[in-house]
Order: sequence, then structure tokens, then C-alpha cells
Amino acid sequence: MKKLLAAGALAVMMLGLTGTGPAHAKAFTEIKFGVDATYPPFESLSPSGEFVGFDMDFGRAICAYLKVKCVFVSQTFSGIIPALQARKFDAILSSMSKTAEREKAVAFSTQMYDEPTSLIAKKGSGIAATVDSLKGKTVGVEAGTIQESYANAYWKPNGVKVVSYPGQDQVYADLLSGRLDASLQDSVEADFGFLKTPKGADYALVANITDDPKDVLGSYVAIGVRKNETALLAKIDEAIAALHKNGTYDKLQAKYFNFSIYQPSAN
Repeated sequence: MKKLLAAGALAVMMLGLTGTGPAHAKAFTEIKFGVDATYPPFESLSPSGEFVGFDMDFGRAICAYLKVKCVFVSQTFSGIIPALQARKFDAILSSMSKTAEREKAVAFSTQMYDEPTSLIAKKGSGIAATVDSLKGKTVGVEAGTIQESYANAYWKPNGVKVVSYPGQDQVYADLLSGRLDASLQDSVEADFGFLKTPKGADYALVANITDDPKDVLGSYVAIGVRKNETALLAKIDEAIAALHKNGTYDKLQAKYFNFSIYQPSAN
């Protein structure tokens, strides 16, 4: 259907969506999402190499609503914003929380979902989510995350060893091997991606993090685009609203969770 558009009209529409003119015309017929696929149940790779998880299904639903092709590009989380700026993809769809620091470089969509940050450790370890308890211990975080920022801001200056990893799966591997005393990540990912799996049987959620006077953790999880991509952002926001209205969002989250991950009051 789009192939029937006159060349001039198509160019104008492309310019309006991308904000960069015909050189990036592909963005009109497809959306490339940057993904760190180490964070189940939101984003991960199946044994066959397919991108799976809530975020992936939600991204596909956005593309279906907008009638564009959906492409996922694998990217480590620590380099995901630079890769977006380098135009390796059009948007970040990777459980990224909206923070004041990230808003300097990225424009965020309306809320996808919201979840607290949690500390997990071995059952019976006696570890608590406090500086006094963690002093002298080693905590693993994924590089580039708000959890890394939090641990470096509050814990590292007070004698807690903070170790960063390229992917969350590597954090869990070292937690299981005993190289780490605890791991800091999103609560739902910790629960469904580790604690409810056979590997996590000997571990427990210690506490959700609530003390954040520096506002390091930010607010809700959203899709990020380049700051000049206002038309693309508007289309994504339109799609998110439509998926809530037509019931698609509720169906998708029910596929993965027995509770709501959406907190509209956070908007």
C-alpha cells in the first residue's frame, strides 16, 4: 500500500517521521529496536536465537499497530545509548528506566511498565540492603544500568565492592559461583529471570531499594529515541495508548505475569 504513494509525498512522510530526511528512509517502513537480550522475562534469546520476552512482544505489537516491519538489534546495555546516537537502530527497547541523566541524551516514550530495584543474595546469608551489611562484600550489577549507578553512588564510596558485567546473565553466573555476595537488578527480572528458575533455588530477594535521595533510579521504564525524532516518538506513544485501549497490553502482560507491571500514576 505504501508503494503506491507518489515519490514526493513519500519523501515528506519519511522526513516527518525520521527528522533526518531521505537518507534514513528505511525508518518509515520499519523500526529497529536496540535490545540487550540478557534480561528475562523482558528480553532474552531463545535456544534457537529468537528474541523473546515481554518487551519483544510489546515491540512487535507496536510495529503491527503502526504497520511497519519490526527489527531487533542485539546490543550490550552499557553501549546502548551511544549505539542509538550512532544510528545503529531507531529506538531502545530494553527495560530502560527514564532518568534525568539519560534524558540529556534520549527522549522517552510514555510508560511501558514500572518495577522496583531489588537486592538478591543466598538464603541464610544474613545480608541486608544497607551499607553496614554490605561493607566488605561484593555486589554484581549490569554495566550501564540504574542499579550500577545506584551501587556506585551509595555503596561503593562506603566500602562495598561493586563489580559491573556486560550482561545480567554474567552477574548471575558469578553469583552462583560464589564470586559475588549479592546482585542488584530490577525486582521482576530477579524474580522471574532467576529466583523462580532452578538456578535460583538457593537465593532470595533481600529487599526492594527505596532510599534514593539523589534520584539515581529515576521513574518508569520506557522506550528511548534520539531527541530530534519527535515524530517517531509521537507514533510510538500513539501505539502504546492504542495497545492499552484495545486490550493488547493486558493480554501480553498476562502471558508473563500474574500481576500488573503497569502503574499509570507514575506518568
